[in-house]
Amino acid sequence: MFGKKGILILLSVAALTVAAAHLALPRQEVARQPSNPSDKQVPPGFSDETYRVSVDLINVFCSVWHKDTGAFITNLTRDDFAIYEDNKRQEIKNFARETDLPLTIALLIDTSQSVAPKLKFEQEAAISFFHSVLRDRDRAALVEFDSGVTLVQDFTNDPNKMAKQIKTLRAAGGTALYDAIYLTCDEKLIREMGRKAMVILSDGEDQSSTRTFEEALEMALKAEATIYSISVNRGGFFGVGDTKNGDRIMKEFSEQTGGRSFFPFKVEELEEAFRHINQELRSQYSIGYLSSNPERNGAYRKVEIRIAEKGLRISHRRGYYAPSS
Repeated sequence: MFGKKGILILLSVAALTVAAAHLALPRQEVARQPSNPSDKQVPPGFSDETYRVSVDLINVFCSVWHKDTGAFITNLTRDDFAIYEDNKRQEIKNFARETDLPLTIALLIDTSQSVAPKLKFEQEAAISFFHSVLRDRDRAALVEFDSGVTLVQDFTNDPNKMAKQIKTLRAAGGTALYDAIYLTCDEKLIREMGRKAMVILSDGEDQSSTRTFEEALEMALKAEATIYSISVNRGGFFGVGDTKNGDRIMKEFSEQTGGRSFFPFKVEELEEAFRHINQELRSQYSIGYLSSNPERNGAYRKVEIRIAEKGLRISHRRGYYAPSS
C-alpha cells in the first residue's frame, strides 16, 4: 500500500519481469491501503494480482567474514558449510559464489519530517552508492516513504536516472516504514529471481503504517529479500535523543533476513555503510537444498547455516515460509 513517500531502489536481474505497463511509470502518489483487505486500492505501478513462485529448491544467500578483521571470506567451498532446517541437517544440492551475478536492490529512504536535517546527506550517499554498485545486468527502481509510499522511478540500469530522481526528494509527514517494506516486497521483489536486497535509510520509528512489523517481516521473508538497514535517527549523526526502539526495529529486520544494520554518527560513516553493503553484495555464497519436510502447509521453518572453521562469522536469513498446497 503505497501512500505518499518512501525510497525504494531496486536493482534487478532481468528475469521474471512484469508487464511493461506496470514497470515504466512516472512519479505518482499512491493511495494508502484501507484496513479491510477487500477494499484495497492498488497503487499505480503495482499489480492487483497475487503473484507467487512455487519452487521446491530452497536457496539461501549468506556472507562470511573474519570476526576480528571484518574482511569478507570468499574462497570457501561446499564442504565448509552445513545447513539445517528446524534443526535437521539438509543435503546441499547447489553451491555457488555469487560475486558478479545480477542483483535486485531496493533502497528505501525515509523522507518523513523527522529526518529532514539529514536528507541532503542521505541523497548524496545514495547517489554515490548507485554509481558504484549498478552494473549492466542490474536494474534499479526508486520509492520514497513518509506518511505513505510513492513509486518514484521504476526499473532502470541507468544510475544517472536514479540520481536525478533522488535529488527531487523532499521531507514531510510521518513514517510508514512497515507499509513501505510490505508493499515493496509483495508487489516488486517477490516477482524477481536471484539475489534480492533492500537497503533502508530510516529512523525506524513507524507512525503511519496500516501493516504491522510482523506482517512486513513475513513478507520480506517470503520475497527472500535481504534487508540492510542504516539508522538516521535523532541519536545518530547531526542529532541527539533516545531512539532505542527505532534502532531495535531496524536491527531486527536485518538480522531476521540475513542483512546487517548500521548506526552512523557522522556523514563519513554513512558513506562507509553504503561501501560496506556494496562489498558484501559482491561477496556472497548461494546454498540450495531440497527440504526433507514434504509438508506444504505454509508454516515458518527455521534455517541455520554452520561453518566449521573457527574465527568466522556468518549472516543469512533465519528462515522461510513453506509453500502452501
